[in-house]
Amino acid sequence: MASPQQVHPERQKRVDTALKFFTIAATITGIFLVILVIRMVLEYIIGMEMPDWATLIAQAHGLAYMVYLLSILNLAPKARWSVGQWFTTALAGVIPFFSFWMEIKRRDQVKAMFQL
Repeated sequence: MASPQQVHPERQKRVDTALKFFTIAATITGIFLVILVIRMVLEYIIGMEMPDWATLIAQAHGLAYMVYLLSILNLAPKARWSVGQWFTTALAGVIPFFSFWMEIKRRDQVKAMFQL
């Protein structure tokens, strides 16, 4: 079995920086998404009346999702992702709990590929 090709240290540094930004953005987006889902369950299924500030949660998730998309646009070309990987990773930011799973999967793939 052939050993993996050595990755240039400068490229490793660029990918590692992009990966850290992606990890932080994905985690924050996932947390806001879970909070948004809990809020929606409480409001629409249980019937609890939510305070006015609760609508800011949806806006916060929207802003976090935009930052998440920027992190994908930063990491994907450096990690040489396929179009399918771009799409599924972007979609993960709007599907509860899938976002956490996808972030872990992509992080592990990039770390293995670039020997981080």
